[in-house]
Amino acid sequence: MSGKNLLSVLDLNPETVKMLLSDALALKNGRGHGIPRGKILALLFEKPSLRTRVSFEVAMMRLGGKAIYLSPPEVGLGKREPVADVARVLERYVDIIAARVFSHNSLVELAETGSAPVINALSDREHPCQALADMLTIMEHKGGVKGVKIAYIGDGNNVANSLMLMSAMLGADFFIASPNGYEIQPDTAEKAFAFSIQSGSNIECLRDPVEAVSEADVIYTDTWTSMGQEAEAEKRLADFSGYQVNSDLLCHAPERVMVMHCLPAHRGEEITGDILDGPHSVVFDQAENRAHVAGAVITYLLGGLEISIGS
Repeated sequence: MSGKNLLSVLDLNPETVKMLLSDALALKNGRGHGIPRGKILALLFEKPSLRTRVSFEVAMMRLGGKAIYLSPPEVGLGKREPVADVARVLERYVDIIAARVFSHNSLVELAETGSAPVINALSDREHPCQALADMLTIMEHKGGVKGVKIAYIGDGNNVANSLMLMSAMLGADFFIASPNGYEIQPDTAEKAFAFSIQSGSNIECLRDPVEAVSEADVIYTDTWTSMGQEAEAEKRLADFSGYQVNSDLLCHAPERVMVMHCLPAHRGEEITGDILDGPHSVVFDQAENRAHVAGAVITYLLGGLEISIGS
């Protein structure tokens, strides 16, 4: 991990990702404890979230620390108070910050100005903790990550960015099918292609969802309209017509395929309820793993994990 923060998957290397996944699994199995005992985490949120807030609070509680939730009206990041001032104040009170923001630049400024480690709990550019939880889920269900084919259907958004980069790092094949105008940004794709050369993974950006899910081990989707994009909702519904994860699409994938979604899901839009609740779905395993990954990341940034051998 680069420096003391986790702002992007690019702050990681393959070895550190594998270590974090191993630590998360140890915490999940009750075999680890970490540095956070007695430490304080600030949850600095511009966007609400069920999984992000609860996973970080639960992780901190299990590790013997405490979390303080700061809602948008309480802080007004960059509006009521400059980002730099927020960083300088929080470093006097807390040991670590998890920030869920609209602009990735706010994370960068928090990290560059304050001394407390900063975790990206979601920005418009990336969602690295989600990608770690996704990889932990794949590892548990598929016995590993390398060589697994992930078919991502939908918007080339922050979740897709982080998942593509981490797939390329770890040697998983990543095929994304997006409509015109909603592709992964070229700079992210270029970085993923560079990692794929080293890991041996295959990265493909496609239009056709059916082509993407052929021989897939995992089908992944996310909401078509994220927070802050509500004005585009009607247009997006039209543009993403044909990109729904449903029983018709699964007919073109192997029987072994599993379905993932980072939640919240809009049933009947990007995914149908029968698939979300069906035998291929592991979405609630993903949600659970957010807490174990949060514990591993917090512990790593604050000094390390001790594994209980033989327990």
